[in-house]
Amino acid sequence: MKLMEYQGKDLFRRVGIPTPNGVFATTADDVKAFIREHPGSWVLKSQVMMGGRGKAGGIKFADDAQQGETLARELIGKVLKSVQNPDGEEVKSLLVEEKVDIASEAYVSIAIDRTAKQPVVLVTAQGGMDVEEVAEHDPDAIKKYWIDPARGYSPFIGRRLAFDAKLPEGFRKAFPAVLGALYTLFMDYGANLVEINPLVLTKDGRVIASDAKVDLDDNGLYKHPDVAAWNSESPADEDQAAAVAIGLGMSNYAKLDGTIGVIANGAGLGMGTMDAIRNAGGEAANFLDIGGGAQADLVKKSYDLVTSDPKVKAMFINIFGGITRGDQVARGIVEALKGGDVREVPLVVRLTGTNAEEGRRILDEAGFVPVETMDEGAARAVALAAGSK
Repeated sequence: MKLMEYQGKDLFRRVGIPTPNGVFATTADDVKAFIREHPGSWVLKSQVMMGGRGKAGGIKFADDAQQGETLARELIGKVLKSVQNPDGEEVKSLLVEEKVDIASEAYVSIAIDRTAKQPVVLVTAQGGMDVEEVAEHDPDAIKKYWIDPARGYSPFIGRRLAFDAKLPEGFRKAFPAVLGALYTLFMDYGANLVEINPLVLTKDGRVIASDAKVDLDDNGLYKHPDVAAWNSESPADEDQAAAVAIGLGMSNYAKLDGTIGVIANGAGLGMGTMDAIRNAGGEAANFLDIGGGAQADLVKKSYDLVTSDPKVKAMFINIFGGITRGDQVARGIVEALKGGDVREVPLVVRLTGTNAEEGRRILDEAGFVPVETMDEGAARAVALAAGSK
């Protein structure tokens, strides 16, 4: 679950990371009313998922209420395009924040190093720019530290990184506490990534998170129901909204241009299934990862979602039973095809792993013939799609 900036900063404040004063707004009238009640210089920041919004014209500055309203009307409804998102993303809301006097900018993030199986902290004094550019042109400017989760965070880590990264003197007193709070957020909320770019040192000596990028693991959202509810507010496109509506993560479903529907458990298996379909001469109509432990109800909803696309001529369901049980998947498939409210398409099913034999028995009794291998299933789905045209 990727958060908008205003949501990420909400979490920052919960763990004690200072952020600029401001307000979330969805209309130009809201912006005008806020600035009128709080005179000063303000920044209007488009709330979109894509990066590079500043270069795309998604950030404006206002010195009074009337200017704020005018700029808000220009931004809300505008489609921003960037290198990351050439198709663009519509601006539906704004974060109105105080304009701060910047003395210096730094960068700090925590991500998962899957090779080391530990969180890794990245820090550089070159904040306010893409960290990829820093890594390319001045890699030695980025300092890293791997935190052992069994030991956790200690302030000496922040002091060491601030010194090694040559952060300006004004950062050094506050930085260990900011990094400690960021690590608390990372662990308590089950994040894949937390990033502050830039972490600002103001001219009056404050250290503030001027931006926020937070990516949470969907599997940990049950611990924070209030944050999980943001899922319904955050989707940036129809595919994400459709995934959230049936209980999937925003990145678990995407429409494609082919004719063969795909349901798999796990992103890797899903992409492998799509490759197998392509190798067999067909094209996938979608990517859909039902995740681990999916129950019959979610399988039914996923089937209905995929077949709601009229381009789908056949379906290939490819399940490896680890956490996900083959019998639950089989019951979901059978349940999905009950009644007259479902669009039936030729169906190919591959079940292997946990309770796969029971799952195949359930499917066989319902009139389906499961396949043994992914390549066999892909070839059969391609043939069925061709025959149904």
